[in-house]
Amino acid sequence: MRPGDRIFKNLTTGSGVFVVVLIALIGLFLLLQAIPALQANQVSFFSSTWETGDSKNLKFGIADLLSVTVATSLVALVIAMPVSLGIALFLTQYAPPRLARPFAYVIDLLAAVPSIIFGLWGLLFLAPTIEPVSQWINDTLGWIPIFGDGNIAPNIRSTIFTAGVVLAVMLLPIITSLTREVFERTPTAQIEGALALGATRWEVIRTTVLPFGKAGYVGASMLGLGRALGETIALSIILFIPVGRTFDWSVFDGGATFASKIASNYAEFNDVTSAGAYIAAGLVLFLLTFVVNFAARSIIGDKKGD
Repeated sequence: MRPGDRIFKNLTTGSGVFVVVLIALIGLFLLLQAIPALQANQVSFFSSTWETGDSKNLKFGIADLLSVTVATSLVALVIAMPVSLGIALFLTQYAPPRLARPFAYVIDLLAAVPSIIFGLWGLLFLAPTIEPVSQWINDTLGWIPIFGDGNIAPNIRSTIFTAGVVLAVMLLPIITSLTREVFERTPTAQIEGALALGATRWEVIRTTVLPFGKAGYVGASMLGLGRALGETIALSIILFIPVGRTFDWSVFDGGATFASKIASNYAEFNDVTSAGAYIAAGLVLFLLTFVVNFAARSIIGDKKGD
């Protein structure tokens, strides 16, 4: 092996090891900082209580935080995935190049908008605009628990539904950009072969583009899910936190996610024990992202093997 190749190999190996070690150290730091608070906790860590104002009487649980975090992310993903797929297919299969390029730039620019802008837009413009839609869904499908009255009724603006729509807009550039890149790499020979056999444009997409790009599409969606799980400022602005009521698994509930809860209560971090409660919540979010990424890798691996 040449000296240059050996040096390059060592550098790349060291970079990979460094990232793994860094992640492990972050997890270890969170665990060590959370242990004192977990030992002082007077209720189950999986309860819905959150009282950390008195460091000598800590009562905190992650049940509601976990539920709201998962619910807002799933609502965002349910909205963003089909829209992103449609945009990616339009840009790669239907739009002429002179239209596709500037349109793609506009979509990509959404990723550069700060989260706080999305939060203000969602609270001051989007929430009042979609309120009639939210009310119609609640009135028409309210017999289904997921669309029933939330824990902040009659407020129907600062809900998980509104937060999910805002998150979906934030996820669009991530999922669309990566999916578009995958679809553009569909082998030309396969597309031309399908067309030569008389396939319509939709049949070409169904038989060549989608099978080739489904693993990348799922991977892009899981990357977007990771982004949604950790969103902080936008959700802190939009979501209304109810007092004395727990999460009921309705899209018209309010509440706080892991990230928004931590960001909204940073004033309590001057006490080490109280801060440990939030670090424990952060540790759960840290582990949750690992679970999501592991699931994404498993799904992508299965689809590649199909």
